Amino acid sequence: MHIDLPQNVNFIIDRLYEHGFEAYAVGGCVRDSLLGRKPQDWDITTSAKPDQVKTIFNHTIDTGIQHGTVTVMLDHVGYEVTTYRIDGEYEDARHPKEVTFTSNLKLDLERRDFTINAMAYNHKSGIVDEFDGIGDLNKHIIKCVGCAHDRFSEDALRMFRAVRFAAQLGFEIDKETQDAIKELAPTMAKVSAERIQVELVKLLTSDHPEMMRNLYELGLTKVFMPEFDVMMQTPQNNKHHMYSVGEHTIRTLMNVRADKVLRLTMLLHDVAKPVCITTDEEGQDHFKKHPAVGADMAKQILRRLKFDNKTIDCCCRLVKEHDDRPQITPKNVRRAMSRIGAGLFPMLFEVKRADMLGQSLYKRKEKMAYIDEFERVYNEILSDDQCVSKKDMKINGRDLIDLGMEPGQKLGEILDRLYEMVLDDPELNDHEKLIEHANKIISTLI
Repeated sequence: MHIDLPQNVNFIIDRLYEHGFEAYAVGGCVRDSLLGRKPQDWDITTSAKPDQVKTIFNHTIDTGIQHGTVTVMLDHVGYEVTTYRIDGEYEDARHPKEVTFTSNLKLDLERRDFTINAMAYNHKSGIVDEFDGIGDLNKHIIKCVGCAHDRFSEDALRMFRAVRFAAQLGFEIDKETQDAIKELAPTMAKVSAERIQVELVKLLTSDHPEMMRNLYELGLTKVFMPEFDVMMQTPQNNKHHMYSVGEHTIRTLMNVRADKVLRLTMLLHDVAKPVCITTDEEGQDHFKKHPAVGADMAKQILRRLKFDNKTIDCCCRLVKEHDDRPQITPKNVRRAMSRIGAGLFPMLFEVKRADMLGQSLYKRKEKMAYIDEFERVYNEILSDDQCVSKKDMKINGRDLIDLGMEPGQKLGEILDRLYEMVLDDPELNDHEKLIEHANKIISTLI
């Protein structure tokens, strides 16, 4: 079985062999090559010690020297070269207390997480597959190398990674691996929020975001997002719905494009429904104010998972506005654009459509027509360059000062009144007309 290694990867491997050492491409790059996917990174493993690697190549960076990793720079691209190693005891379900370098490739491969990630390759030896990674690739199985309990005890994040790889590759997780995850799920509390965030985004933006359900069933969301467990356990007895809050959420994830902000928004858009639920005399559930409450809850969750402020702000605004349904008139849409921000609307329409497609079939045709009309009027307002932001008004504070106004609160109030007039009638966004109206307002204050 042949893999076309990049020229620089072959160069590094050949140089190490010229100096008497073994070297192989290893891990995810081998897996992805065998699957016909383009590897994101090319990692190399070698029998050479880090200081020996550094003497062979001109430009190296000590990226993880204590764990045997040196980055070799070629043509401004970094390639991680790591010495064969045996991990010592794991004390924190994340890091080995110590590592021991070895000259035995098999010992290095058997410390790795999953069989499909424990293969090595070079053009001299071909594929080295000690744990039937190729067989598991062919069977579409995620399976631990050796004892699953041991692998997850070493690094608890591997449990999340098992589900994430299954989501990215469309694979199943084998039973022993699943059983070990269920048993050890609580230990993921030892994993940092930053590492969980990375895996969550990779899963959500994969082709199978519905594997959030697997995270729930295996007990992992209970550790890092218990709010999702409550969503999965909250029914929606309402004619607009046919699933629990959690199952509805999963279906909306599947109906929106694989964008980080959109998928996070769909994950959290109904997070507050369980705390806002009320049931009327006819047994119908209602979830009043869940968008506003949900925006606050989403902010807490995203902060807890150490997301950046821009992502948090965008997601929370979309959560807050996802259920907004103004009567579709140009004036109402302009006011919505002014309040929410015109730039957010393309994503908001995607959120609304995904939300609707995760509901029951009740009035679906009418709901779709409403969103289409909302979007049509929005686009018409944009194409006509109508004013939906104060900064686009044809008058400003300096103009009012020139009319004799003093800087201060009154000046701001007059600008607000003029802006309200422009939102109602975009034809008024003309400098001369606004000056005329400003004069009238000022005259009433004298």
